[in-house]
Amino acid sequence: MEDITVQDLKKRLDNKDKFLFLDVREEWEYEEDNLGAKNIPLGELPNRLDELEDYKNSEIIIHCRSGARSGNAKNFLTSKGFTQVRNTLGGIMAYRNM
Repeated sequence: MEDITVQDLKKRLDNKDKFLFLDVREEWEYEEDNLGAKNIPLGELPNRLDELEDYKNSEIIIHCRSGARSGNAKNFLTSKGFTQVRNTLGGIMAYRNM
């Protein structure tokens, strides 16, 4: 699936659209500032896949600080059979700067 811009993400959040919203930053980053997503740090993702199993064929939008870790998470989840994974371009930094 195509990645998503922060502008489109904001619209989706404002509309309360249905998707799994995943934040792959470290817990301390999440505690400092978050958008209400489920927090699973990138390094823990391989060991916590069972938490996402119900979303294997559902839309998952991932974000991090700048888009790099969430891009890696997207690639990982796609390789594990998740079919509708999108990365937030620019991450929370871009979201907060729009």
